[in-house]
Amino acid sequence: MRTISVVTPVHPPHTRFLPEAYESLCAQELPEGWSWEWVIQHDGDAESEPSFGDPRVTFSASPAAGAAGARNMALARSRGEFVRNLDADDLLVDGALRRDVEVLVRHAHVGWVTSAALDLLPDGEVVSWASGDPGEGVVEPGWMLDVFISGEWRLPVVPGTMCVRRDLLLALGGWMALPRSEDTGLLMALQTVSAGYFIATPSMLYRKHGVQVTAGNLHNDPVDKKLRYGMIVDRAQALRHMYTQPAR
Repeated sequence: MRTISVVTPVHPPHTRFLPEAYESLCAQELPEGWSWEWVIQHDGDAESEPSFGDPRVTFSASPAAGAAGARNMALARSRGEFVRNLDADDLLVDGALRRDVEVLVRHAHVGWVTSAALDLLPDGEVVSWASGDPGEGVVEPGWMLDVFISGEWRLPVVPGTMCVRRDLLLALGGWMALPRSEDTGLLMALQTVSAGYFIATPSMLYRKHGVQVTAGNLHNDPVDKKLRYGMIVDRAQALRHMYTQPAR
């Protein structure tokens, strides 16, 4: 069996969402010969371990290091050739993993996949939103960074939908070591060194709620954001410079 690893960092405010995330995983249908594993990493000491009675699910806790550290610890425990992100408070849409696998198997030169997403509001309503996405198909290296810079740090895709070849993810050092926006940092590095693919069919329900990290004051503090995004852009531009220089 070939495996796609779904990695999920979690901390106390979001552990209550794990059962719903698990249900969305169980609803996934994969191509023949494929299976999924769910690697949950608790960021900090966990008071209790969630039990799903499913050998495909593993759980571990490590000293609090932030989402990037938790994601990378989950990556270290994973064994799939493709690695899909799933935040603890989000849900996969039916067919999400199948479409990721099919794209990466079909397009050998594509290193990563993102897809459309839908918002899940507190009252249960699901709504779409205009993201200015690139449309279904291959995303050439460098395009997304240019859009990110020209659009004043607005992303045309949702980083939380990323699925990546494991060897490429490891080569880039996993998720970027930032206190926030670590998935954006990874995406900007990926799009610099490899072509990607955008799937126009939504793959994820992005839950809107009062304790989500991206709604916090610190995440949106202009000084903090300038430092984070400045580092993300500088890293991607350094990679671009290295990869576009002629061989000596």
